[in-house]
Amino acid sequence: MAGHSKWANIQHRKGRQDAVRAKLFSKISKEITVAAKMGDPDPEKNPRLRMAVKEAKSQSVPKDVIDRAIKKSQVGEGDDYEEIRYEGYGPNGVAVIVEAMTDNRNRTASTVRSTFTKNGGNLGETGSVGFMFERKGEIVYGTDAGDADTVMMAAIEAGAEDVESGEEGHTIWCADTDLNEVSTALEASLGESETTRLSWRPTTTTEMDLEAMQKLMKLIDALEDDDDVQRVTTNFDASDEVMAQL
Repeated sequence: MAGHSKWANIQHRKGRQDAVRAKLFSKISKEITVAAKMGDPDPEKNPRLRMAVKEAKSQSVPKDVIDRAIKKSQVGEGDDYEEIRYEGYGPNGVAVIVEAMTDNRNRTASTVRSTFTKNGGNLGETGSVGFMFERKGEIVYGTDAGDADTVMMAAIEAGAEDVESGEEGHTIWCADTDLNEVSTALEASLGESETTRLSWRPTTTTEMDLEAMQKLMKLIDALEDDDDVQRVTTNFDASDEVMAQL
């Protein structure tokens, strides 16, 4: 979806800010600890941990931070974290999925609900917007991986379902259950990816004008500022003119 890749570009620009990166490192470290706790501490034997470590490396998380996060899982840290998904609506009726990892469900639910309310949205019940998305594997490569045809052929051979290529690079989609296998095959032909993770891919989008996009960005920034929130996904779409003004 166009909106998905456009939002990724906004996040990339935001990611240059030191404070944002520090918070991102903390959230990635939490995911690594939980993934290692749930399975084997060896990334090669634990697909979820492998993906978390790959994502950490793509975000330039230092190796010692990654190693420390894995070690935490071996001393009991991460035991109490619970994964929760919240669904709601933002400005202009845009669908929003919030993925959280928390050791206090009541605290997180209260904060997320309040954040929606304060920023022109409302929190819904589980399933209220989930039907507008599909759970997919997402693998992102930069333009240096090759041209659109090259990446498309590699994706087909790897068993992927779809490819979106543009000026910023290539986004390859696959079934959520095939992510580990497809990403491994792509590494063999295209090298290391920039991002490899499970994502919510919109099946329908909501058109946003400049005012609505500005409000949406404020909502997402507020949600992402919560230490318990791991990721926010929306189904917005906006014209190139609107995106250029943000």
